[in-house]
Amino acid sequence: MRGELHALEGGLALRGVIDMHVGAELRGAARRLLAAGVAAEVTLDCAGIEQSSSVGLSLLLCLLRDAQATGKRLRICNLPADLRQVAEVYGLLELLPLAD
Repeated sequence: MRGELHALEGGLALRGVIDMHVGAELRGAARRLLAAGVAAEVTLDCAGIEQSSSVGLSLLLCLLRDAQATGKRLRICNLPADLRQVAEVYGLLELLPLAD
């Protein structure tokens, strides 16, 4: 399934395949949702990610920066093992605000 972003109560959810074909589109959608939301803390549920690459990691880092720019705190939950491993390889895991 092509990568998608869905709004949830109190957060957002990523689903599908996150790759270079959808990365910019998902970031734009997330920016709009973050700007429109009123919650100070936003949870990003990654349980539905089927497959990702370094594009997924880049997207997470961009969303973290975008949330901070709007005065919100982003918490990432259910990060898939393969995406966690990519973050570890690049030495970026400690930058991700993981809820679990």
